[in-house]
Amino acid sequence: MAALPYFDEIDPSTINVLLVTHGTLAKTIINEPKEITLMNDLTAPLNMQVHYISFSAHADFAQTSTFLKELMPPNIILVHGEANEMGRLKQKLITQFADRNTKIISPKNYQSVEMFFNSEKMAKTIGRLAEKTPEVGKTVSGLLRITIAYSGAFGVLKHRLKQILESVESLPDEESEGPAFRVHEWLTVKYESEKHMSLHWRPDPISNMVSDSVVALVLNISREIPKVAVESEEATKTEEENNKKAEKVLHALLVSLFGENGKLVISVDGNAS
Repeated sequence: MAALPYFDEIDPSTINVLLVTHGTLAKTIINEPKEITLMNDLTAPLNMQVHYISFSAHADFAQTSTFLKELMPPNIILVHGEANEMGRLKQKLITQFADRNTKIISPKNYQSVEMFFNSEKMAKTIGRLAEKTPEVGKTVSGLLRITIAYSGAFGVLKHRLKQILESVESLPDEESEGPAFRVHEWLTVKYESEKHMSLHWRPDPISNMVSDSVVALVLNISREIPKVAVESEEATKTEEENNKKAEKVLHALLVSLFGENGKLVISVDGNAS
């Protein structure tokens, strides 16, 4: 507690005095007496309503345990409290979280605390890796494969990759069983269908970085496809409108020269029209 250092300083000498005050007006009113003694020793009836609201900056056990139940953290560190009370809180929390693998620590001042976090990742295996379950702690290696939604032109993707990466080479169909190309000899990009493509690579820092770049580019192109389609439709409509305007202008010119029933004979290479 914050007052203990001051107590240690003033307690050894008998000339020091500790004054403890009680009987404050607020404490008296909380008990809702019928009358209140005023400063002139007269009394006055207590007519107003009295409500008590806890305004402490510290949480009690009920509030703390409710908060921890919502979070369910793997590690709980108890700090800033009197040693005995912290010990009691720790034991209650250990009992409360007995059915969970929760580490509860109540360190002393300047005591170092180590926390360990497990990061679990899941991967599905096919082929030889899936023939038997690997032993715990044994390192396995293989080819990573992910499938990405992509409805754009496969050639556009290859062209865009050539603009940002140095080595992008097409693979023969007999080797890849369909349109595919290799990026930096580490990653293979393969056309799967009109709506999907796949990436294949052996995991290492460089290959992982290249695969992330390809995925980011695919997502960027996918966002651009609707915009390109709209611009293409608008360009087609504009061209059709221009052709119709040209026909009207030509028709008006011919009518002004030959009239509505006029006839113009044009001969091209002996063919008249």
